[in-house]
Amino acid sequence: MEKKRCLFCSEFVPVEQKGEHVHFLGCHCAPNSFYGLKSDHYLTIHSLPYTVKNKRFSLISGYIREKTDCGEKVLLGMEEVEAIEDVATIPVTIEDKENRLLQFIYRNAEGPEDSILIQPLSNHFNLTYSPNLQELVYIIEKLKEAQLLIREGLSFKLTDKGWNTAAASAGGRKLKSCCVLLPEDEDTRSTWLVDIFPKIEQCGFLPRLLQQTEPEQMGTQSLLEYSESKLMIADITEHSPEVYFAAGYGLGKNIPVIWTMRSSDHAELSVRSHPIRPLMWENTADLASMLQQRLNNRA
Repeated sequence: MEKKRCLFCSEFVPVEQKGEHVHFLGCHCAPNSFYGLKSDHYLTIHSLPYTVKNKRFSLISGYIREKTDCGEKVLLGMEEVEAIEDVATIPVTIEDKENRLLQFIYRNAEGPEDSILIQPLSNHFNLTYSPNLQELVYIIEKLKEAQLLIREGLSFKLTDKGWNTAAASAGGRKLKSCCVLLPEDEDTRSTWLVDIFPKIEQCGFLPRLLQQTEPEQMGTQSLLEYSESKLMIADITEHSPEVYFAAGYGLGKNIPVIWTMRSSDHAELSVRSHPIRPLMWENTADLASMLQQRLNNRA
């Protein structure tokens, strides 16, 4: 089988051509999986200035590692490579990176005190989106001092405190990304954040309220964030063209969409189509209950 160097972790690994993508198999970015890179973009990305690669490639390696560890498929091209460093979920602070390591062990361990082997450490600093091994070691030491993590050589396990911390940040389970599309109304958005978002989290989804963008101004970053979602909730109460556009993009990516609408506006529904059958709500308390029922039925 042909081998090729992964641009993001520099390991030579087997590759397979799948359509327009080359699949890199089992590199440090995806040790137990693979990721795809557009064949035509390999040399373009390889030719980026050193300063750009030095800043960006460790983040991309961490992004691939986390997504594939969560069972998600990663297919990249030049546009995605340029957009990843600005994605809102990329950790920036040391505290955010600490949480990534806790989450990795939490996902892969059976429970507190169950050991996970991370060997050798020099191949795994992308677990925390770190640029080098030194930062990973610093993060490990901080977690040990906080009594969240136990290290025995290259074996790592969470303390009871560490397990509970990781579980709390994941709602007790791995949360799936949910994109919430709302009209540009501050009162509506504030009410949803308080009344609706906690209920969505209880059903195993991590809701993200994305800023609306005019369709003609929508960039790669916005589309990347939409395409990462496992679910969209689109409220069409105010018939926002941007909400329709983003939800339509999601449908085109085979992302399930739940439509919602305030019942008092139903007579003004501008698009009447079988796929658009919104949950009709009078108040957010009722809507929260309906969404919980719908999401629990999906489980």
